Amino acid sequence: MTKLRLERRTVLRGAGSIAIALPWLEAMAGKAHAAGEPAKRFVGVFQPGGTVRSRYTPTGNETAFTMGPILKPLESLQSRLLVIDGLDMKSAIGEQHQAGIVALLTGCRQKGGGYAGGPSVDQVIARKISVGKKPKASLQFAVRWATGKAKGRLSPINSLNFEDNASFSPIPPRLAPDQIFDELFGSVPGPMGTDPRVPRRKSILDYVGRRYQALAGRVGADDKRRLEQHLTKVREMEASLSVLPGVGGACKAPVKVDTSDYNPRTGLNADDLGNNVDARTDTAIPKVGKFMMDMLVTALACDLTAVATLQWSDTEAKHTFPWLNLKDHHHYYQHDGGFRARECEAVGVWYSQQHAYLLQQMAAVDLGGRSLLDESVVFFGSELQDPPSHRKTNMPFLLAGGGGGLRTGRWLTHNGVPHNNLLVSILNLFGETRATFGDAAYCTGALPNLV
Repeated sequence: MTKLRLERRTVLRGAGSIAIALPWLEAMAGKAHAAGEPAKRFVGVFQPGGTVRSRYTPTGNETAFTMGPILKPLESLQSRLLVIDGLDMKSAIGEQHQAGIVALLTGCRQKGGGYAGGPSVDQVIARKISVGKKPKASLQFAVRWATGKAKGRLSPINSLNFEDNASFSPIPPRLAPDQIFDELFGSVPGPMGTDPRVPRRKSILDYVGRRYQALAGRVGADDKRRLEQHLTKVREMEASLSVLPGVGGACKAPVKVDTSDYNPRTGLNADDLGNNVDARTDTAIPKVGKFMMDMLVTALACDLTAVATLQWSDTEAKHTFPWLNLKDHHHYYQHDGGFRARECEAVGVWYSQQHAYLLQQMAAVDLGGRSLLDESVVFFGSELQDPPSHRKTNMPFLLAGGGGGLRTGRWLTHNGVPHNNLLVSILNLFGETRATFGDAAYCTGALPNLV
């Protein structure tokens, strides 16, 4: 019998235009990533508000160190992490918070007090490994975004991603979890004048179920297990969609976790000081964030894209944290209400828990002897270091994964090195040979000792 061979980007097609991407299977052509090869995927994660340095910084030495309390939720993943201290965001010149988020991935100062004067590193990477090679060149997700002064709209105060073209235009993130799911994992174009989601009256998987089962009967035991895990993951994400409006209320996705209590556009009702609290939406942040991370990981695992970023709010972060019993917004605890170190630490610990979940999900994806995390580079960063002073020295940066031969399980310390050097090194992990990135006045070359 001829051995079944599948292309890496094989999808299962059902009735209409329903299609489901498959996970990596042994039956697919191609070889697993080998150590030392360029990284294959990039993930950037933005966390607002810096940190509490005295509660963040590890103790010990490069290879034998103990995480500080804020990073402790990542302790089980320490061997997959590179903690990088001592980098200054010298290119963050402009408004206190805006300059930080604008420079974080671009290494550029604010142009005329507004947006970046260059592309973000994720978009440069996307042009190399994703544009024209994947269905989506890159994906940008955000949770509880455009709070406060931005009032729900794109602004230098919330812009993380910038196009790799002559205009360096800011890229708005995707905000609505149900729309993201439909777009990536099975939206159905309906007849003219009807809601495009109406035909999906039952599970997406019901449309391709027979083909899915037929394929499962032709592959080996390990591939069958991967297919079942993938099917379960898609069903879990599908079940967590809110009740969709549809025509006459007829279109409803199977619901286990209802996200209709989350308004992705609640920022449109914001005021400058964060006094207009949407407690219902704020309460839903943890489950929506988990759903976003699940979709991000699945999109990478299914080869829908090779580049993705996730923003936890924006630099104002003027939303509350009911699940932490914090009734005021993050910006209030940073400095609007005077520096509240205890509350800022609690927020920082929670974000570390979310980062741990993301990395665990990536590590759980088997790509044939290597995990999704093994082939990726994940960058965690913020727009400043010290909340009360807005200082951007000794920034809290983390790298994770094994893409490009990145050597993790270490704590690297530097002394005032520009963070642009780290951006150069990230590009180098993807096979880029450039020696500078961003504003050349704040870049002295690649950061050493990453591989």
